[in-house]
Amino acid sequence: MDAFLASTVAVAIAEIGDKTQLLSLFLVARYVTRLPIILGIFVATVLNHALSAWLGAWVASFIPEAWLPWILAASFVAIALWLLVPDKDDSDDSKFLGLGAFMATTIMFFLAEIGDKTQVATVVLAARFTETFWVILGTTVGMLLANIPVIMAGRWLMERLPLATARIGASALFVVLAVVTVWATYMNS
Repeated sequence: MDAFLASTVAVAIAEIGDKTQLLSLFLVARYVTRLPIILGIFVATVLNHALSAWLGAWVASFIPEAWLPWILAASFVAIALWLLVPDKDDSDDSKFLGLGAFMATTIMFFLAEIGDKTQVATVVLAARFTETFWVILGTTVGMLLANIPVIMAGRWLMERLPLATARIGASALFVVLAVVTVWATYMNS
């Protein structure tokens, strides 16, 4: 359950102000119905984060056990620093818009998540926690928690969110994950 909670909170906070929220705003402006957009986010996130989590678990199986906490802690700190940099919508995925709300959202979200902070965080979280299923579920729920309010409330909500504060909070959360990872290792040895 720790894997689920840590993954959910980490991704939900990390997604605030992320390019996928900008993509959500764009899709809501383009399509009238919101359910296909939400379902598209769900499918894209499950696929992307499942691949990422399995990669993280696989990589962790090759790393010597004594090195893993230090590598994970360094990865969490790197993500914490990366979170301090604001995201921009740098995609030109207009070619997918003719596919309908569900397919356009699924494809655009999947592509937007490739190499994104939350994908990297999913790899690291899966390497940290042995419960890969709960990491996948947690990161997916975190993505939905961050994007559904944007889809439902749109621009009104984005204008009122303190994005700088959210980025700092998300960064602090990943620093805490780094400290807990190293601390837990030494408490268990």
